Amino acid sequence: MAETIPDKLYFKIGEVSSITGVEPYILRYWESEFKLVKPYRTKSNQRLYRKKDVESVLKIKKMLYEEKFTIAGAKKKIKSYETPEKQLPLGFSQGKYKQALEDVLVEIKNLYNSLCNN
Repeated sequence: MAETIPDKLYFKIGEVSSITGVEPYILRYWESEFKLVKPYRTKSNQRLYRKKDVESVLKIKKMLYEEKFTIAGAKKKIKSYETPEKQLPLGFSQGKYKQALEDVLVEIKNLYNSLCNN
C-alpha cells in the first residue's frame, strides 16, 4: 500500500478514488456496507471524506483485494478490531461493572455521612 494521503481536511469522492484506486461506485457501496466509511455530507448532499475515511478505504481495499476476504469476512474482521475497545476494565461484565460502581457510590455516601455527623 504505497498510496500517500495528502494533508487535507476533506476529500471529494473523485479525489478518494484517485488516491485509493477504487472506483466511486465501489466507494459508495462500501459506505453502505462498512461502518468505518462515513463521509460527511454537505447541504447539497456531496460526500466529503476525512483522512480517517480514506485510511479506512485503504484497509478495506487491502482486505478485499489483497487478502481475498469476502465482504462478510472483512466486516467480521473489522468488528473484531473494535471489540477490545468496548471491553470494560478489569474483565468485568457490564452487570458486574455497574454493581461495583453502585457499591463504591454507597461506600462514598456512607463515608460522607459519617464525616458530616462528627
